[in-house]
Amino acid sequence: MAPILIDSPDIITLLGGGEVNAARLKDALNRAPRLVAADGGADVALEKGLMPEAVIGDFDSLSDVTKASLPPEVLHHVAEQDSTDFEKVLQRVRAPLLLAVGFLGRRLDHQLAALTALVTHVHQPCLLLGADDIAFAAPPDLALDLPPGSRLSLYPLASVTGHSEGLEWPIDGLSFSPSTRIGTSNRVTGPVRLRFDQPGMVVITPPEALGALLAGFAARPAAPAR
Repeated sequence: MAPILIDSPDIITLLGGGEVNAARLKDALNRAPRLVAADGGADVALEKGLMPEAVIGDFDSLSDVTKASLPPEVLHHVAEQDSTDFEKVLQRVRAPLLLAVGFLGRRLDHQLAALTALVTHVHQPCLLLGADDIAFAAPPDLALDLPPGSRLSLYPLASVTGHSEGLEWPIDGLSFSPSTRIGTSNRVTGPVRLRFDQPGMVVITPPEALGALLAGFAARPAAPAR
């Protein structure tokens, strides 16, 4: 098991080296001023005048200039190549929630890898904030107060069944899997309650849902220590 490098009672902003939407980054930092960078996300941080408290990754995308500019104690080099830099962070940071910017957009393969990491490391709750979407791994039980008419998509990365309240097209009795049935473009009709039998479901909402998502995750019981 990877050692915990950051153990925070507060939510944390995580910055990656992909497409960074300025509005989403501002939203994240307003709610979670503590900043951790995944590898080349440190370059983005310094370009924007931000100082991460930790940089975690294999450093294959971290520039020499940025590396030399940061205090040695901030740099946490993880040499293994069997996981992405995003996974390296999820394995080594413990916080109530991560708000991750710089992981959606640009390369599709990077986005798919990030979604897979969400459900593989569901023990660490994380919201991926992009220009047009927020994506996260569904916990076993989540209540959300979203405006009626809001888009709420469900995309399974494993075989999953569940129960829903407050959706125009209920999911009860449906068996989801990435190759047979997905649940994109559903709509909210009232207070939402989602329950799933196991990890594997990715939930996708508009970025305007951030406040409701923060409230929903905050209301959940604390995750057991790992």
